[in-house]
Amino acid sequence: MSRIAKSPIPLPKGVEVNILSQKVEVKGNKGCLERNIHKDVSITLTENVLTFAPQTNTKAARALAGTTRALVNNMVQGVTQGFEKKLILVGVGYKAQVQGSILNLILGFSKPVEFAIPNDISIETPNPTNITIKGLDKQSVGQTAANIRAYRPPEPYKGKGVKYADEIILRKEAKKK
Repeated sequence: MSRIAKSPIPLPKGVEVNILSQKVEVKGNKGCLERNIHKDVSITLTENVLTFAPQTNTKAARALAGTTRALVNNMVQGVTQGFEKKLILVGVGYKAQVQGSILNLILGFSKPVEFAIPNDISIETPNPTNITIKGLDKQSVGQTAANIRAYRPPEPYKGKGVKYADEIILRKEAKKK
């Protein structure tokens, strides 16, 4: 069994977990998340502690037990604290603005880019060059940030583009005469 699957998940106060046949539902003070689990993984809840074990002793089942444990841990963390990604727009005239359920991005193209904000995600722009993406589901927060970044990834010569706040861009030297 994987080392990750062996470590149990202690549930914080205010978190409820319902385990149905092949579905896990986690409710917390920020919201509710649910996920289908593989038939080769068993989850047990005893005294506010979740434990995971493979049903069979195959390599795939052992790997799935660790993966399921990590996903459920992210669900518990999401309903208690939530997840957040920050993006920074680097470039002259690059701006972002939220208008209702649409994020308007001016990224140096001939027309502004309109990004439809998913229902389970909230996006804030504290100033025109910063974007903050918040949500309960770690995967959807990361995917939304990646989709926004994909419009104009940072280039290595001047560093212009949409980058993560903690990303370091390795600069290339310009061509010499």
